[in-house]
Amino acid sequence: MSRLQRLREKMAVAQLPALLITNEKNVTYLSHFTGDESALLVTADQAALITDSRYVAQAKQQVTEFKLVLQTKGIFASVATLLAKTSITTLGFEADQLSYSEFLQLKQQLGRTNLQPTTEMVAQLREIKDAHEIALLKQAIAITDACFAHLLEFVQVGQTELAVAAEMEYFMRNQGASASSFATIVASGVRSAWPHGIASDKKIANHELVTFDFGCYYQGYTSDITRTIAVGTVDQELQDIYQLVLDTNRAVIKATKPGVTGGEINQLAHGMIDQAGYGANFGHGTGHGIGLDIHEGPGAWGKYNRQALVSGNVVTDEPGIYLEGHGGVRIEDDLLVTPNGCEVLTQAPKAELLVI
Repeated sequence: MSRLQRLREKMAVAQLPALLITNEKNVTYLSHFTGDESALLVTADQAALITDSRYVAQAKQQVTEFKLVLQTKGIFASVATLLAKTSITTLGFEADQLSYSEFLQLKQQLGRTNLQPTTEMVAQLREIKDAHEIALLKQAIAITDACFAHLLEFVQVGQTELAVAAEMEYFMRNQGASASSFATIVASGVRSAWPHGIASDKKIANHELVTFDFGCYYQGYTSDITRTIAVGTVDQELQDIYQLVLDTNRAVIKATKPGVTGGEINQLAHGMIDQAGYGANFGHGTGHGIGLDIHEGPGAWGKYNRQALVSGNVVTDEPGIYLEGHGGVRIEDDLLVTPNGCEVLTQAPKAELLVI
């Protein structure tokens, strides 16, 4: 069954006769079109990609399941024209995607058509990866694994975090990545206690931890890995929290399988760190889904706490401990949920605190 057919099944269950899709990643997922400023209109018997003249040639190559509609007066005007040829009186839209001003514009174009907000209709389909998606994710992850191996030979005392991040991003691009997944985190010394300490002009010094949180996009699919290393020897407490984070990371891997909820995974990780006396130093969720987006469902945080994992989910496992003014550790892997457990996709070494 195609992705479009699966969406139509969800629409039928929701008694939704038409859906406007404006989220770029959702457009790509359903149609394989990778341009921007475009949209999809899906009904029970028609599917249209609405785009402009910049993308006609590209769309002809990428899109097979959707009719190409060239808009000259705006996407919403084309939606109105297409719906006017039908008896449809209700249109669903992605409520978390349109701004209020865009909603008003859509309402003005459609007149008496009822606008029905929807959430995550396509996002829920995206949570279960097919074989092709898994292959692309594995390649993105292989690039990050190779980048970490390169880092171990490259990083030296006196380099700025920004210089290291630039080398990482160049390396991943040179290996076939199209972009970084997010602003690369290189956080050294006291900055390693900043969970999102993106690279700065601080120079890496001896006897401190360095945390690298990074990823890349490969043919539209992303990776996300974190490793923490030591530059020279570090004090015993930092060594101890590394081992605790590693033990927690491994416990999450062992627990990840179909039927386990995000909340149970999160409780396991936070419980281990809390029991060791560092609960106040681990404030974020234990993981999130990855795919076309660097953060998508499911995950071990927030709204996904009650959602059970299923085979085909790809999620991160990223416990951490952050001691303000001292240093911090995070270890993150990407996990593919399988019928009987999970497969660890990231292979960069972590079994002990690496010292360079």
